[in-house]
Amino acid sequence: MHFTTTSEAVRAWVHGWALSRGAAEPDPAPWGFTVTTGPPRHAVSHVLTTADAATVREVTAGTTRPGVRLKAFVRPEALAPWIAPGWSLSGEPGHLMSAPLHSARTPALPPLLPDGYRLRTWTRDGVTHARVCAADGTQAARGQTAVTGATAVVDKVETHLAHRRRGLGRLIMRTLTDAAAEQGATVGLLASSAEGRALYEATGWRVTAPLANALRGPGPAGHRRPGSRAGTHDPAASGQADS
Repeated sequence: MHFTTTSEAVRAWVHGWALSRGAAEPDPAPWGFTVTTGPPRHAVSHVLTTADAATVREVTAGTTRPGVRLKAFVRPEALAPWIAPGWSLSGEPGHLMSAPLHSARTPALPPLLPDGYRLRTWTRDGVTHARVCAADGTQAARGQTAVTGATAVVDKVETHLAHRRRGLGRLIMRTLTDAAAEQGATVGLLASSAEGRALYEATGWRVTAPLANALRGPGPAGHRRPGSRAGTHDPAASGQADS
């Protein structure tokens, strides 16, 4: 499966991302989708399949509820002058990435775990989870994937600081993509932080589009003017797929 446009890739990504996050089915709009996750936060994200000044201004000016997020697949410096007062750029710049998925190995090769680590996988509500635990039982790395049709969305990939540079991130990615291929997925998508991009590119993923986030604050004072620095980002660890 090959995406011919960014909007086509975004449409495929948003459905898998919503499934991974336990959200309701994305609500379509002329400009894209609204995704609402369930309790306890009931977080709302507007995901734009295409972004230009008029569309962003319309969506952000029409949203006054604090805490609503906007995801646009453009560079932050392009998004900044388009957002309405009361909005600000949120987090670090990211990327939408994709990779072809191949049939799982036959027979499947055993995971190459460093000594003392163990891997656990399970599937619940359409989402496959992978966890690596250290010898003391603490979580060392994790990730999950949701398959919708021929697309698998990889999400929430992280390796904790004390366990990096041991191949755990690659192991999580291989485990998730093999599981997705077994479910019939032929292409993978993920939203990557700038920090995680190197991990994914090393395992065959390529950037499809930039990703910028904006957040509706409590009032016009939250608006960041063009050219000012983006806000801070709170990734759980290197390689986190998306926040």
